[in-house]
Amino acid sequence: MASHRKSRPSGTRVAGIRTPALATAALTSVALLSQTATASPSTDDKPSLEEVEKKVDDLYRQAESATEKYNAAKEKTAKQRKRVDTLLDDVAQRTQRLNEAREELGRNAAAQYRTGAAAPDTATFLLADTPQDYFDQSQLMGRMTDRQKESVDEYFTEQSATMKKRQEATQSLETLTESQTDLQAAKTTVQQKLSDARELLSKLTAEEKARLAAIEKRKQEEAARKAAELAREQAEAEAERQRQEAAQQQESTESPSESGTSDSSSADSSYATKAEKALAFSRSAIGKPYVWGATGPDSYDCSGLTQAAWKAAGVDIPRVTYDQVNAGTTVSLSSAQPGDLVFFYDDVTHVGIYIGNGMMIHAPKPGAYVREESIYYDGESSIHSVVRPA
Repeated sequence: MASHRKSRPSGTRVAGIRTPALATAALTSVALLSQTATASPSTDDKPSLEEVEKKVDDLYRQAESATEKYNAAKEKTAKQRKRVDTLLDDVAQRTQRLNEAREELGRNAAAQYRTGAAAPDTATFLLADTPQDYFDQSQLMGRMTDRQKESVDEYFTEQSATMKKRQEATQSLETLTESQTDLQAAKTTVQQKLSDARELLSKLTAEEKARLAAIEKRKQEEAARKAAELAREQAEAEAERQRQEAAQQQESTESPSESGTSDSSSADSSYATKAEKALAFSRSAIGKPYVWGATGPDSYDCSGLTQAAWKAAGVDIPRVTYDQVNAGTTVSLSSAQPGDLVFFYDDVTHVGIYIGNGMMIHAPKPGAYVREESIYYDGESSIHSVVRPA
């Protein structure tokens, strides 16, 4: 008798459930995908290390740009506050003189009244806007002594000047308020950019930080190579200059009347003397921290350092990079001499002091210290110009 039992379907048992053979592969794939997703989440939205580095660099640059705006606003605020104080002092002094003149006129009127003379109407005087208004209203012009007329003229002159000074003081106070607003806005921007940069860096793993350091090292090596190239070019240019100078001296020996190099040599010597003092100051600042808005002596920002260095050499240059770049003679990079100022970026927001051989001393950025570094530290395209300040 034939059996009616059906054969067991071919397939695989998964978790106690029989599954068709065709479904087995699909379930396996789903399981594998699930395991992969659990083991390593998708990083499609995570920026690459290079993108993080660029973002951090951009934030530091934006912070430095905001720092220069802060420095400019701070300087403007200080000048405006000084002007307001001067104007307020002037108004106070003028008001005092005005009160004294008013009292003198009152005393004169009282004296005339006591002696029976026809005294000008004090109430009329106090309501008048100008000396002529007073004279017209009182109809006593002819009865006043020359001294009384002079006193009235002095009073109204002082009154007019005092009103103008009060208006100037009011306008200066408004400008001061605007400057303080700009100052606070720039300060807030600096703090926000630095906070954003620190937050980005804090999210990096130890491995990513190591890779970032390796990228930075390669950049420094490339910058050093470019500096060495510039040093060779400058050495060759200097050798050629000396050769031409020797030839000119030879010609001047043969034709003394044609000598014309003494003034130039004297100027070069004077600049070199000042530059050496500026460089000595800069070297003494190496190792001090970058602090935005700082002008020393314990910390500096970029333009604070260059201003202090040249002040040590007896040369006053402006506070901020935007003004420092115009405080001297622009020279080519190949003609740069120790002491020259090297400016960076299209918006002129960074500066260092050239020390020769493609190197400079500068206060780089927040979190860093004053140091010697290649002028190509951020690439050749970042260099804006070179200026000789004295």
